[in-house]
Amino acid sequence: MNTHARTVSVSVVGGGVIGLAIAWRAARDGWSVRLYDPSIGSGASWVAGGMLAPLSEGWPGEETALTVGAASLERWPTFGEELGKFGHSVFTADSSLTVALDAADAQDLQTIAEWVSSQGHELEILGRARIRELEPMLGRGIRSGLMAVGESAVDNRLLLEALQKACEKSGVELIARAVNDLAELDTDQIVLTAGIASPKLWPGLPVRPVKGEILRLRSRPGVTPAPSRTIRGSVHGRPAYLVPRGDGIVVGATQYESGEDTQVTMAGVRDLINDAEALMPAIGEYELYECAAGLRPMTPDNLPLIGRVSDRVVVSTGHGRNGVLLTPVTADATLALLNGTSLVEVKGTEPERFAAAKENS
Repeated sequence: MNTHARTVSVSVVGGGVIGLAIAWRAARDGWSVRLYDPSIGSGASWVAGGMLAPLSEGWPGEETALTVGAASLERWPTFGEELGKFGHSVFTADSSLTVALDAADAQDLQTIAEWVSSQGHELEILGRARIRELEPMLGRGIRSGLMAVGESAVDNRLLLEALQKACEKSGVELIARAVNDLAELDTDQIVLTAGIASPKLWPGLPVRPVKGEILRLRSRPGVTPAPSRTIRGSVHGRPAYLVPRGDGIVVGATQYESGEDTQVTMAGVRDLINDAEALMPAIGEYELYECAAGLRPMTPDNLPLIGRVSDRVVVSTGHGRNGVLLTPVTADATLALLNGTSLVEVKGTEPERFAAAKENS
């Protein structure tokens, strides 16, 4: 519980995974919470792969991203277990395998393994034979792989459902309408977690929409079994992933700078299918039952914005393609800010870093 002498009220503006998690945690911590969103549980959170893979995506020089991501990954087992009380388990895999299709990709995996290991995390390089033993459905052209035990994956839609139930049972008032001006809110504190809409409510926030398309495939009788872990790789320079689900596989994801366009394109679907088949040749046996596109809220340095921008407003936005991964640590960091402290693990995500960069340029 927070230590305030009276119940303190907070408005959370934005109802994706980040906003719902913050609202739930705040209510559990003793706050009176209202959450505003015209379509709770939709947006980028609805169109997500659900990978929790900060280690295998590490790269030399990206220390802040690794620190924040690893801190959130460490929180996920407890976070997921708590959410399991409000529905089914949200987890769909407990490890990830990043594969290399050519010599350059294999060298990149070696670079990642060496650097991430030097930062205190464990990754393992696997040869072709070991990969075939673990995931026999993968393509024979795969040269090597990078295994990250503990890099789990979650079903984003089960996660949204569980978070919404957690909010309801914790007393959060869910208000299905848009907020057009933060001044219309009368609570003591405000948390802005509205994704690509955040700059409209707090001008100057460097958040832009980046379109991403995914495919959802459904298993059919007799098809080749799906991988047991998240499979990632680079195909013709395009990042591709296969994330297991209870009923099939999620294939992702394209990335386009295309304003607020959320239409799925033929070119996007073609690339996703081709790349998926390069990773798992038998994937064509599956039913294609959904093509969807969402708008990731991206920042210039691909790190989120988590910090106080006024005495009354905290922002927790700009998570890009890592919103699901960063949900637990963002909730903890935001609650710390509301209660007058800070979380050291998210140092480097403060919104003022961009103002400082402008001043120094």
